[in-house]
Amino acid sequence: MSNNGKNGFEPDITAFGCIFCGYMAADTAGTLGWEYPSNVKYVKLPCTGKIDVRYILAAFEQGADGVYVVACPLGNCHHVKGNERGKKRVERAKRILDEIGVGGERLDMFFMSGGQGKTFATAAETMVERVKKLGPNPVKKK
Repeated sequence: MSNNGKNGFEPDITAFGCIFCGYMAADTAGTLGWEYPSNVKYVKLPCTGKIDVRYILAAFEQGADGVYVVACPLGNCHHVKGNERGKKRVERAKRILDEIGVGGERLDMFFMSGGQGKTFATAAETMVERVKKLGPNPVKKK
């Protein structure tokens, strides 16, 4: 990773992902030795269509500096259009985060298949680096 962000800040990142492609991509990353930052906590969902704006906002309220969602590729969801429902909820949550001053750029969504371990590792690195530049979550309890 290129820098230590603001004052050596290491962000806490929460990743929500489905038990199919998302979790399999994380597992593939580990199996193939594609390291990703250890400050990423992975939360398994049956499908990213089950992500709720409340879960995303709660992650920030509970101290996450950044959140991302890992879903099956668009058009290839194990639950037909679950990832498309999840995408709409992530977009809604981004708008809310902008409105309350946290910043929608602290939230993202990535689409990948289970065999894309390197893509999973890159997504984790992308989020950690982005949030390092943004600094701590402004609503994080001290």
